[in-house]
Amino acid sequence: MAQSDPEEGFKVTDRRRRDDSTPMTGSMSEPPKAPPRAEAREAARPAPPESSIGGGPQDRNLIGLFMMLGSSALIALGEAPEPGLGQAQPNPQEAAALVDLLVLLREKTEGNRTPEENEVLGDLIYDLQLRYINLTRHLANPRG
Repeated sequence: MAQSDPEEGFKVTDRRRRDDSTPMTGSMSEPPKAPPRAEAREAARPAPPESSIGGGPQDRNLIGLFMMLGSSALIALGEAPEPGLGQAQPNPQEAAALVDLLVLLREKTEGNRTPEENEVLGDLIYDLQLRYINLTRHLANPRG
């Protein structure tokens, strides 16, 4: 292997075009300002498709929230493997906290839910409570 001349090294050439008459403004701590076209692109984005559940974005989001919390509770109950780990590890305290959060949501949104949201939330809480009871019984008496 031939040795290169120590004076030859990595050379960087700035090829950005800049008007030399305008001084550089801003500092390294300030984030660059978005070009005005970025706002126009945001406004031009198509709206997400309507969900078959519910009918409007608010209905979809509330049911989606219930289902997201329910999925997390199933993982905490050991009923589903945790993504990335591949093996189900029960965590009864986390499961109980998630079920309590769903119950709190039921109380705080009373009178503001659609009949479909009432049904989904009620069924989800009931199912998770039964699974929690079964898990705690199994942990208390592993042979039974």
